[in-house]
Amino acid sequence: MTGADPVASPAPGLPAILVVSGTGTEVGKTVVTAAVAALAAGRGDRVAVVKPVQTGEPPGAAGDLEVVRRLAGVTRTYELARFPDPLSPEAAARAAGRPPLDLAEAAVVIKQLQAEADLVLVEGAGGLLVRYDPEGATIADLAAMLGAPVLVVTTPGLGTLNHTALTLEALSTRRLTLAGLVIGSWPAEPGLAERANLTDLAVIAGGPLAGALPAGSGRLEGEAFLAVARAGLGQELGGTFRGVG
Repeated sequence: MTGADPVASPAPGLPAILVVSGTGTEVGKTVVTAAVAALAAGRGDRVAVVKPVQTGEPPGAAGDLEVVRRLAGVTRTYELARFPDPLSPEAAARAAGRPPLDLAEAAVVIKQLQAEADLVLVEGAGGLLVRYDPEGATIADLAAMLGAPVLVVTTPGLGTLNHTALTLEALSTRRLTLAGLVIGSWPAEPGLAERANLTDLAVIAGGPLAGALPAGSGRLEGEAFLAVARAGLGQELGGTFRGVG
């Protein structure tokens, strides 16, 4: 994929539904989701956040949506399925002896939320092509069902260029729109690799990064998190990000 690919160019503005995925697990998707939600809610938008499948947490335990509620203050949150083992959604459902989430049914639920929300954020599990059922359905398939662009969250260090390029190539192959590329956790003391990757990630994305949230953002709350979200996300996501220092 090249930077000239029109399908993978960043989408202007926020759509009614935005899918948040990543180049892998533990890349900062939940904090980025919360940051987008916080900025939208701060503008007065009605925001709903959907986690189609939560894995790795037993029933009753706090999951990713609890983090979003704490950081963004958004109360319209919806978890559609939960499996306790820290596996892919398909494997976790199999291990639990339960049927997997039907993504077509999830798409119907998500579309219905548009009647009560100006922005619906959908946070996937793991990376873009993680399996949700035995047939191999992915969050990319859900994005296609919803006609929604995908915000991709990545890491800044070694290995990110290959992971990011593969993710964006998968988006382009499926003719899905890239809503932007965000670094989920930018270190306080970046090294040579991180600094070099800033340039290369923008080349892979075909344009400027849509943001970079500082490491530790998930430990903030209230106005402090809102300020970090505003400074760490680009104009297309409601912030003022112009690059890292």
